[in-house]
Amino acid sequence: MRLGTVRHAAGTTAAVFQGDVWRALPAPDLSAFLATAPPDRAADPDGQVLHDAVPVLPLPAPGKVICCGLNYADHIRETGRELPEFPTLFAKYADTLTGPHDDVVLPSGLQLDWEAELAVVVGATLRGADRATALAGIAGYTVANDISVRDWQYRTLQWFQGKAWDASCPVGPVVVTADEFDPAAGAAVICRVNGEETQRDSTKTLVFDAAELLAYVSAFTVLRPGDLVLTGTPGGVGAARQPQRFLADGDLVETEIPGIGTLRNTVRFAG
Repeated sequence: MRLGTVRHAAGTTAAVFQGDVWRALPAPDLSAFLATAPPDRAADPDGQVLHDAVPVLPLPAPGKVICCGLNYADHIRETGRELPEFPTLFAKYADTLTGPHDDVVLPSGLQLDWEAELAVVVGATLRGADRATALAGIAGYTVANDISVRDWQYRTLQWFQGKAWDASCPVGPVVVTADEFDPAAGAAVICRVNGEETQRDSTKTLVFDAAELLAYVSAFTVLRPGDLVLTGTPGGVGAARQPQRFLADGDLVETEIPGIGTLRNTVRFAG
């Protein structure tokens, strides 16, 4: 199934895409729906057909957004590091998220970089989960771009200040449920800047896959339905290029995972 939060004439609602139409689910957004119902509850909706529906940020209120850095071998090598024994993790706030077609508006003069990612949507409460339990607790998958402010990120050894800018991380356009999308089979993760492909890799090459990440994270903090775990970005980021390349005002960043969809976000510098 393809689940989302959609905007329509009467406001926003959680919805499921069936055939070629969106049908409303009984919640104002997908975060609220997952908090009260398992994903498979959406299979037989009785809500109205929404002919004017437009997908927006599918998960506007995750309790936790946890990200894995350095999780593709080629990206690890381009940073000059060895393959890790354990995941490199950092957290973001829900305020960092923005919609699949929204402009990314940030102050001028920042060194903005693209980071295409597969994001895992948690569908069950996970605490101290083993791999099998974590895998069964995945609601689905979506697309993210962890657009990073590199000059702030590298001010210290802690990355947080470069990763937590408001409305800087596009997510969407939909959540595809785990029964219909399997990253272990190898899904392409692609980024394009103004039509030029800058990143492409397969989720087969993840050092720590989705189930491993959820199990590892759940060892120290509980994960709940609607939480997001970003799995890391492939090689090809701008900061690792020679010379370095950063996003400019007006650049169009497209982030695609076939089988899920494409984000299209324009960078706008304010001030």
